[in-house]
Amino acid sequence: MAIGWLAVLQMVPWSDVIKNAPKVAEGAKKLWSAVGKKPLPAPPADTGTRVQLSPEGQAIAALQAHVLALESATQELHEQMLASSELIKALAEQNTQLIRRAEVNRLRLLLLAGVTAVVAVLAVMALTLVLAP
Repeated sequence: MAIGWLAVLQMVPWSDVIKNAPKVAEGAKKLWSAVGKKPLPAPPADTGTRVQLSPEGQAIAALQAHVLALESATQELHEQMLASSELIKALAEQNTQLIRRAEVNRLRLLLLAGVTAVVAVLAVMALTLVLAP
């Protein structure tokens, strides 16, 4: 199971991911600033008066009710879009932090490999000195 994950992780172009992480974060910030600045559409005021209407008036009233329903749906969609863009921004920031941490871990691993190689060489040299007559 671990070998499968290792193969998948080796196939990821990490240099491209690391290189593009700031672009992704910046794009998410731009999206959030563009969407966040748009004001919510104001629903029209309802006069609250009810009168007996002619058939043309009833059709107009039905159309107005339909427009009000569409405006309400539009407002809900706008709120969902704001929430989605905020989520995208947060995910992009988390992705940037994850990439930074992965890069730090990669450097630590390289340093550890170097130290291990030096210790191994020293151990071999010490063994040859001890075992040499």
